[in-house]
Amino acid sequence: MTTDVSFEAGARDERALSVWAATLRFLLRNRSVQIGGGLLVLMIAIALLAPLLWTVSPTRLDTAMRLRPPGPDAWMGTDPFGRDVYSRVIYGSRISLLVGLTVAMTAALVGTVLGILAGYIRWLDGILMRVMDGLMAIPAILLAIAMIAVLGAGIGSVIIAITVPEVPRVVRLVRSIVLSVREEPYVEAAVALGTPGHLVMVRHILPNTIAPLLVQGTYICAFAILIESILSFLGAGVPPTIPTWGNIMAEGRIYFQISPWNIFFPATFLALTILSVNVLGDGLRDTLDPRLQRSV
Repeated sequence: MTTDVSFEAGARDERALSVWAATLRFLLRNRSVQIGGGLLVLMIAIALLAPLLWTVSPTRLDTAMRLRPPGPDAWMGTDPFGRDVYSRVIYGSRISLLVGLTVAMTAALVGTVLGILAGYIRWLDGILMRVMDGLMAIPAILLAIAMIAVLGAGIGSVIIAITVPEVPRVVRLVRSIVLSVREEPYVEAAVALGTPGHLVMVRHILPNTIAPLLVQGTYICAFAILIESILSFLGAGVPPTIPTWGNIMAEGRIYFQISPWNIFFPATFLALTILSVNVLGDGLRDTLDPRLQRSV
């Protein structure tokens, strides 16, 4: 008996692995996934290897080198305080990607839980959705600035301030999926057989939300990176002592006419990162949504 059970479990695991492998191969055939994913992996590699890639400390001051143009001593020039722009841009990639990925995962996790509860438990739907509507009525950037003013400056505060406006969007997406899935015959059969509600939500409803969440998560990540840069540019995000693409551009904007490299290089890295995430999201959407699938 034990042998049969082990054999069946092994067969199920093997089938699951083959399904995931087939899905991965199918995704990698999409040109947008290849380009966006490859560029995003490059950006993540730069962030992870930043201590090995930068030439000098990103916070090192050298007034004798201030506003130097790009050259052998400073590949991307220097800022008004003589700090190396290349090293600061490389370091800034760590902050932006950390904020973007953390916000996307946190918003997806919290939003999925609340969305499933709102869609499956009818009496809870009205309460949760009115709260979500209230949060969505406030512009994301204004809500983020207000929360940072209360929580104080710091990476943790920035992550929380950007995550809160994004949760309602995930909740609405997951809730809409749950409202359609809970009427499916296999879900009704599970309920009729006496399956506990939490098992129905985990086993039968949650798997249907994974594909849309992957797509939504990429857009949330791109939006979070952009909002973090805006907050840093306005001086309401990460403290100025920590290099980010936003505060690098903020410090260099006054000297733009004589040292445009202080704006150009961090803006280029920011644009490429957001572009890579959005292109990856478009590829995932085209591949995972049956209504939008096309030959790739």
